[in-house]
Amino acid sequence: MTARMAAYQILLQLEKRRVHPDELLRTTLSRYGHLTQTDKALATELLYGTIRWQGRLDWYIKQLSRVSMEKMESSVKILLRLGLYQLFFLDRIPSYAAVNETVKIARATHPRHLVSFVNAILRKASERSPDDWELPDVGIEPVKYLAVMTSHPEWVIEKLLKTMNYDEVAAFCEANNRVAPLVIRVQPGKGMSRDEVISWFKENCPDVTEVSPARYAPLGVIVRGLRSDISETELYKAGIVNVQDEASQLIAYLVNPKPGERVLDLCCGFGVKSAQLASLMGNDGEIIAVDVSAWKLEALEKNMVRLGISIVKPLAGDILELNPEKIGLFDRVLIDAPCTGWGTVRRNPDIKWKTHPRDPWRMGKLQKELLIKAAQFVRPGGTLTYSTCSIFPDENDQVAASFEEAFPWEEIPAHKLLEKASVKDADVLTDGKFLRTLPHIHEIDGFFGVTWLRPD
Repeated sequence: MTARMAAYQILLQLEKRRVHPDELLRTTLSRYGHLTQTDKALATELLYGTIRWQGRLDWYIKQLSRVSMEKMESSVKILLRLGLYQLFFLDRIPSYAAVNETVKIARATHPRHLVSFVNAILRKASERSPDDWELPDVGIEPVKYLAVMTSHPEWVIEKLLKTMNYDEVAAFCEANNRVAPLVIRVQPGKGMSRDEVISWFKENCPDVTEVSPARYAPLGVIVRGLRSDISETELYKAGIVNVQDEASQLIAYLVNPKPGERVLDLCCGFGVKSAQLASLMGNDGEIIAVDVSAWKLEALEKNMVRLGISIVKPLAGDILELNPEKIGLFDRVLIDAPCTGWGTVRRNPDIKWKTHPRDPWRMGKLQKELLIKAAQFVRPGGTLTYSTCSIFPDENDQVAASFEEAFPWEEIPAHKLLEKASVKDADVLTDGKFLRTLPHIHEIDGFFGVTWLRPD
C-alpha cells in the first residue's frame, strides 16, 4: 500500500457511498501501520486536494479526452483526477512521477486498454503549457468561468449571485479552496488557561507552524501545521482541549445558558456544542442531548467522560416524535438544524459535489418543521436558538422569517449576546439581527444563528 494507492481507494469508495472522507481516511491509515508520517500527509493532500479541485480537473479531462465524462468508468475518472491534481497543483512532485505513479495504479487495477487510455491523457496533459488551455471567456460566460477557475458547481455560482455581487462570489469560492486551520476550544476548569495551552504547543509540537488565540472566540486556539493526530496529544487525552471551529463556538454564546438551568440540545451529533454549553453552566444543571444516530451519542458519552462533564444526558430519537409532556420544558433550547453544510466547504470539500441544486430548498422545508417542533419545549420566559452551518437564505433567513410569522417572540440581538460573552469584535459577526459568519470575510466557517425569547 502506498500513499497514492490509499488516496485512490478512498476516492473510489466515496464514489460508491455517502460517507465523510475523514472517516475513510482515518480507517485506511490506521489499517496500514507501515505508512510513514510523510506517506500519511501525502495521502491526505491527494485525497482532499483532488476532491477540492474536482471541477477544474474534470474540465481538463473534457479538454483532453474524446470519451465523454458520462461514458467513463468512475475508477478511470478518479485515476485521471488524481494524476492531474499532482501535475497541476503539487509543485514538489515532478511531472514524470505524477504520470508514472498514477499509471502504476492503473496497471494494478485495470485492463490494458484502460491503462493506455490513462497514460495517454496524462502524458498529453503533462506536455501542455498553461497557455495551451482555452479557458471559458469571462466576458461571455462569467458563471462558467468562475465555476471552472474556482472548482465549484455552476448552479451554486448562479445561486450565490442572487445575494452577492460577482467579486464577492469569487472571494467566497476562493476562500472555500483554502485549507482551514485546526481550531480547538480550551475546556475551563481543567487547570490550563488559553495562553498556557498555546505555550504547550510551542514547546511540545515542533512541527506546528503557527499557534495563536482565535480571532473572536475567547477560548479558541488556532493551530496550523500539526502533522500528528490531535487526539494523540496529552492535552486532548486529558480533556483540556476539544476540537471545535470558531464559528461553532459562537453558537453556544447565543444560547447563553446559566448554571442550574435545563437545556435541550436538539440534533446534537457528537455533542461538541453540548460540551461547551455544559462548560458555560459550570457543569451545574441538566442538558438533554438529542440525536437520531445512536452511534453518535455513544461517541458523545465518551467525549463527556474525557472532558469531565456529568450533566449531559444523551437521548436517541427523532425530534418530531419527542413529547414535551414526557421530557418537560427547558430554559434554553438549541436546534442546530441539519443543513447542506455549505459554510464548511473548506473542511468538507466533498459537499460541493454531493449537494443537489434543490437541497437548500428541501433542507429549508425540514428546518421550518423542526424549528416549530423545538419551540414546543421552551418554557415561558425561556429562549430558543436556531443555527445552521449553511450560507443559503433558504436555510437561514427564510426559516427565521417563517418562524417569526407564526410565533411573535422577541428576537434577542445576536451582537448583545456575543458581547456579553466577551466575544471579540462581536459587531462584525452580525448583521444587526443575526449571527452571520462567512469564510471569505471572517476567515472562519460560515454559520447562521438567531435567538428568540418566549413571552412569559
